Amino acid sequence: MSDAGFRTVKASQVILKELMVPSYANFGGKVHGGVILSLMDKIAYTCAASHCKGYSVTASVDSVDFMNPVEVGDLLTLYASVNYVGSSSMEVGIKVESENFREGTVKHTNTSYFTMVALNEETRKPVKVAGLLLEDEDEIRRFVMGKLRKKLRRAHQQEIDDIGAALKIGQAMVELEGENCCYPGVMHLPL
Repeated sequence: MSDAGFRTVKASQVILKELMVPSYANFGGKVHGGVILSLMDKIAYTCAASHCKGYSVTASVDSVDFMNPVEVGDLLTLYASVNYVGSSSMEVGIKVESENFREGTVKHTNTSYFTMVALNEETRKPVKVAGLLLEDEDEIRRFVMGKLRKKLRRAHQQEIDDIGAALKIGQAMVELEGENCCYPGVMHLPL
């Protein structure tokens, strides 16, 4: 099999460094999560576009859990790598670290997975992407885990859709019990 239709993981890996300036601060004095999300989306696009050699869009983002706050004055470093490719989609893994120069500390702030889809710039239809040439055990593990995450996302979405389609108002009202909500017309609904 020829490697012509494949690209290495390393060929599209990207590192982005940005100083966290005062204008990025939220009301609590920490860097606003939206700033970090924007940088993550930027690096995901750069990594995916580098792999597919064209235009791509963000299709979905796995959960983004901030494990450590980012301070104004920290140097934020984002690492992006294509972990998995499908036909037109790519999973880009992103690791974010913040470095405090004064203290000499580095904190892992979050890891996330962005699903990017390669599109034809004119038709905006999905286009086939090159495969990944896996060169070591870590890349093999990441590819397999990316495939598993894709399968689990689809199964989870189908499960939610099935539950929502089967949900009856009486059952929904039971689910509201003890929740922080109210519906004034609740006494008038048939169970």
